[in-house]
Amino acid sequence: MLNINKFASIDMTKRWIPKPEPDKTQVEELSTALNINKILSGILVQRGLRTLECGRKFFRPQYTDLHDPFLMKGMARAIERIEEAISKNEKVLVYGDYDVDGTTSVATVYSFFADRYANMDFYIPDRYAEGYGISIKGIDWAAENNFSLIIALDCGIKAVDKIAYANQKNIDFIICDHHLPGDEIPAAVAILNPKQKDCTYPFKELSGCGIGFKLVHAFSIKHKIDFKEVEQFMDLVAISIASDLVPILDDNRILAHHGLKKLKHNPNNGLKALLEAYAIKPELSITDVVFFIGPRINAAGRIADAKDSVRLMIAKDFEKAKEIAELVNQHNSDRRNFDKDITEKAFEMIESDSTFHNRKSTVLFHNEWHKGVIGIVASRLIEKFYRPTIVLTESNGLATGSARSVEGFDLYNAIEECAELLEQYGGHTHAAGLTMKLENVKPFSDKFESVVVKNIVERSLTPEIEYDAEILLRVITPKFYNVLKQFSPFGPGNLSPIFMSKNVWEVGDVMIVGNNHLKMSITQEDGGRIFKAIGFGLGEHYEKVAQGISFDMCFTIEENYFNGHVNLQLNIKDISFKS
Repeated sequence: MLNINKFASIDMTKRWIPKPEPDKTQVEELSTALNINKILSGILVQRGLRTLECGRKFFRPQYTDLHDPFLMKGMARAIERIEEAISKNEKVLVYGDYDVDGTTSVATVYSFFADRYANMDFYIPDRYAEGYGISIKGIDWAAENNFSLIIALDCGIKAVDKIAYANQKNIDFIICDHHLPGDEIPAAVAILNPKQKDCTYPFKELSGCGIGFKLVHAFSIKHKIDFKEVEQFMDLVAISIASDLVPILDDNRILAHHGLKKLKHNPNNGLKALLEAYAIKPELSITDVVFFIGPRINAAGRIADAKDSVRLMIAKDFEKAKEIAELVNQHNSDRRNFDKDITEKAFEMIESDSTFHNRKSTVLFHNEWHKGVIGIVASRLIEKFYRPTIVLTESNGLATGSARSVEGFDLYNAIEECAELLEQYGGHTHAAGLTMKLENVKPFSDKFESVVVKNIVERSLTPEIEYDAEILLRVITPKFYNVLKQFSPFGPGNLSPIFMSKNVWEVGDVMIVGNNHLKMSITQEDGGRIFKAIGFGLGEHYEKVAQGISFDMCFTIEENYFNGHVNLQLNIKDISFKS
C-alpha cells in the first residue's frame, strides 16, 4: 500500500465554510410535510428541494419520472437510421472510448442491438496508438470490414474532420456524446447530445452511457419492447454515472438509484464475476463503484486492451466471464503497482527539490513513467500538495501528460496560454491532456508556473470543507440516520451531508490504525452518547486528542461494515483545536 503520509507536505490547513442558511419558513413547511427533522429538511431546502412533490421524487426515484428520450434532438432520426440498417442487413459498428463511460456505453448499446440483430460488432480505440475519440484508424478498419453505420458513444461531438473523412468512405455516423459541442457540428446522420444549443431535452448532464441508454430506450418504446429488456443495463449505467462524476440529479439520480440495486442483487455476468472477490456490503454505494469497480474496468484500457472490459460486460456465459474477470483484475493489479511506484517517485522528486515548495504549480516529467496511470498520479499529488498539477512522461518521442486542477482555477485556460510550446492539448476546467516536444518541458514548466502565479487567487491554494449544518451529537438518532440514508445515492450534485460539531472529546481508546488513520470513540457531553469515529489521514492529531483536549470537527455519518456487523460511525474530515 502506498504510504503518502511518510512524505512531508505543505501546510494543508483547510478552511471550513458553512453553507448559506436556508429559508426558515420553507424548512418548517417541508419538515412538517415530510415528518423529518428540521436539520434534514434544511439540507433539502439548501439543495433546491422545497415542496412535498420534490421530496417525493427525491426519496422515491421512479422510472416513470424519466424524461421521454424522444425529447432529445436527433433521436427520431437516429432510430430511423438504425431501422434502415437492420432492414437492409448493413453492418453496424458500435464505437466507444476506452474509459469506463465509453466501455459501459458500448456494452449497453452493443448488447441490446446484438440480441436483436446479428450483423453487429464493436470497436474501442487503442489509448496509445489512436488516442481519445474517433480515429482515422478506426474509420479505416470499419471501411475495410464493410461497415456502413457507426454508432459512436461518449465521443465524436468535435470530430468534424473525422466524420467528413468517414462520409467520403460512405460510412454514416450516429454520435451519442455528452461533452460540450464546439462551434462546428460534425456532419453526422444524427447527433444525440443534450448540450446542443437547440436540444429540448430537459436534463443536460447525462453520462455517455446515459445517452446510449436513452437510445436503446427510445428504440424499445417505438418497437413496444418491454422495459425490462432495457432495465437489464441499469447496472452499467450506474457505473458510468459514478465513474464519470456527472451530477447525481434528475435522470441520473433515478438511473443510479435503480442501477445500484441491480448491481447489488442481480448484476450481469461480467460484473457478478468482478464482484465475487469483493466483500459486498448490504448496500453498494457510488463510492464503492468509484473505488472498486471503476478502476478495474478502466485498468484494461490503461495497461492492455479496453476491449477486455467490454468482453467482460457483454459475456453471456458466467464461466467465460470469470476468466475475463481474472484478466481484468490482473490488469488492475499491474495498474496499482505502476501507480504506487510512480507516485512515490513523484513525491520524492518534490521532497528533494526545495524549489517546489515555493511554487504555486507542480510540473513533473520522467521519461519511463507509464502513460496509463499518470492522470491518477496527478490526482494523488493534488490530494497531498493542492496545486495545479501536470505529470508528464515520454511517448513516441514526445512528452505527453495529464493535468489536474484545484477548486476555482481554470486549468484549461492556463494551458491554452502556453499553447505556443505545445503540439496538442485538450480538456476542461479541472482536467486536461497535453503533448509537447521534449525540449519544451522546462520552458513549459516555467511558463505554466508564471501563468498560475498571475491568475490563481490565494484561497484556491487551500482546500475547503463546505459543511451543511452545525449539530449537536445527540441529534444523531436511529430515525435521523434512517432518513439521512435515503438521501443517497451520494455524489456530485448530491454529496453526503457534512456536519460540524463543537467541543467534542475522545473517551479513552484513541489509536492510530492503517495508513495514519485516527480511530477513536467520542462524546460531546458528560454521560452523553458515545460515537465510534474514524479520521482518515488525521494521525497527526493523535497527541492532542489522546490528552483529552476538546476539538471541533467536520464529519459525515455512515455505516461501518466489519465481520458481518454494522455500526454507526462518524467519518471525520477535519479537526480543529482552539488556539
